[in-house]
Amino acid sequence: MKGTFPIERFQSIRTPFYYYDTTLLRETLDTIRREAGRYANFCVHYAVKANANPKVLRIIKESGLGADCVSGGEVRAALQAGFPANKVVYAGVGKSDWEIGLGLDNDIFCFNVESVPELEVINSLATARGKVARVAFRINPNVGAHTHANITTGLAENKFGIAMEDMDHVIDLAQSMEHVKFVGLHFHIGSQILDMGDFVALCNRVNELQERLVQRHIIVEHINVGGGLGIDYQHPNRQAIPNFAEYFATYHKHLKLHPGQTLHFELGRAVVGQCGSLITRVLYVKQGSHKQFAIVDAGMTDLIRPALYQAYHKIENISSEAPTEAYDVVGPICESSDVFGKAIDLNRCQRGDLIALRSAGAYGEIMASGYNCRTLPIGYLSEEM
Repeated sequence: MKGTFPIERFQSIRTPFYYYDTTLLRETLDTIRREAGRYANFCVHYAVKANANPKVLRIIKESGLGADCVSGGEVRAALQAGFPANKVVYAGVGKSDWEIGLGLDNDIFCFNVESVPELEVINSLATARGKVARVAFRINPNVGAHTHANITTGLAENKFGIAMEDMDHVIDLAQSMEHVKFVGLHFHIGSQILDMGDFVALCNRVNELQERLVQRHIIVEHINVGGGLGIDYQHPNRQAIPNFAEYFATYHKHLKLHPGQTLHFELGRAVVGQCGSLITRVLYVKQGSHKQFAIVDAGMTDLIRPALYQAYHKIENISSEAPTEAYDVVGPICESSDVFGKAIDLNRCQRGDLIALRSAGAYGEIMASGYNCRTLPIGYLSEEM
């Protein structure tokens, strides 16, 4: 079944562009709020890196979620969208001085610290301002995730986080600093995870590390398990809203929290992935010697995931009800990797047809580039149509 789109309205809009179904976005946010709300100590932050469209951010802010940021620009975008500073967490292996300063000046909730040198810089910059920086340490749990190699983050070989064997040392170091307050532990094992067993494995590792700290009479205020919950790219209509009930219940069952601890989540793709589609127009149908191509006006500059990750997006000809034919759907960029899909069955295409690439709300518009001097795609909300 195809998605429902205001096709007549689309005809007058320059393609390519992103279209966000705000009804679905709000239903997703309501589900998150309801399912996380079953557990009094669960706190959900939205991972801004998934989609920072200002209009989308404002809707997410209105739902009451906090913001998870990985750059100073994202911190600024979150604050401009109205997220309270005391709900903003800031992670990233390479925070520059101005970015740390921005967080300090706005008294954000927490820095997720990923190295000893970073901790030392945060302490120095906080000292100069007469402030105390709240920090959590991102611990690399060496837990694998069943996902694409480029989006795993929790293995010892990855650049992220502090090694488990160094955890006690960095905690001791932080506790010796006057302008740093150690408040939590942070973890994140990867993205597009659909196997709950991966999250169970993370829970088990966090439990082990917590037991180590208890032996030292240390109980942290906050545990942050990141995000990573995936979406159904194959069937965007069948499961438009991810199974948040199972996701939160998995942590409630397997993670052993101590009294008074708060559990933080950083969900991105699962929040916005299914509400967005990239809308593009067929420029030409080209007959090759062994196949036919639907050449569209969107390219890897507009949606890089297929080229970067060999990612699948369901592709639909939303203008046609003709019998299906097989096409390689390709863009105009001067790169052989500018391919959205090969041997895709689409309703027969002709010049001017509108094509929808589904499940593109996460890591779509935000990763667009100006390569080939291309214009960045605009994002439109369904309520604007």
